[in-house]
Amino acid sequence: MTAIDARAGLGAQVWAALATVRDPELDQPVTDLGFVSVAEVEDGRARVRLRLPTYFCAPNFAYLMVADARDAVLDVPGVSEVDVQLVDHFAAEEINEGVAAAAGFTGSFPAQATGELDELRVTFRRKAHLACLERACQKLIAGGWHIEELAHVQLSDLPDSPERASLVRRRAELGLPTDDGARLFTDDDGGPVEAGSVAGRLRFAKAVRVSVDGNAAFCQGLLRTRYPEEAS
Repeated sequence: MTAIDARAGLGAQVWAALATVRDPELDQPVTDLGFVSVAEVEDGRARVRLRLPTYFCAPNFAYLMVADARDAVLDVPGVSEVDVQLVDHFAAEEINEGVAAAAGFTGSFPAQATGELDELRVTFRRKAHLACLERACQKLIAGGWHIEELAHVQLSDLPDSPERASLVRRRAELGLPTDDGARLFTDDDGGPVEAGSVAGRLRFAKAVRVSVDGNAAFCQGLLRTRYPEEAS
């Protein structure tokens, strides 16, 4: 059985911290994806175990999730010690030792890694931003906006909704403007997108969103197959 200390208090705070950790490719919290198999706290010592859909999931993605989980739980007031480990993965030993030693990805895989993962993280944040942009646009279109009007939409035109909140959060992560007067459509540097390019950019954003959502569903299916006794 999955061991999760979700009681009120420190255990709930640790779970909430883990919920801020996202799979970089799937852009969903590791808690929602079912990747957290153990989350326990005793006398300020947190113990977390992560598992992934397959034995051969990409080690760079796995490293990011383990490192992010450790950082998130360490930031919880009242937690004095954190033991976060990846299980049932071909590179678990290297990842767990590297994260515990704060060695970085290159220090964890000195013979294979060619650099740290900052650029990879930005790439997937941009993909997540596009997926959120498409969801927000679909909300506007359902409300009566036409595609050709979207070039002039500002963030203030988006109704309060989970789609708006997700989009603003992704923009902030990328350093894009988040004020109400900011244009909805921008390039990667925050510059305006020409009206004639909006429809094409929206089609591309939809392709990204469909890919992200499809991969998430596929991975959750693999996880349920791998751990059928823990499937909810």
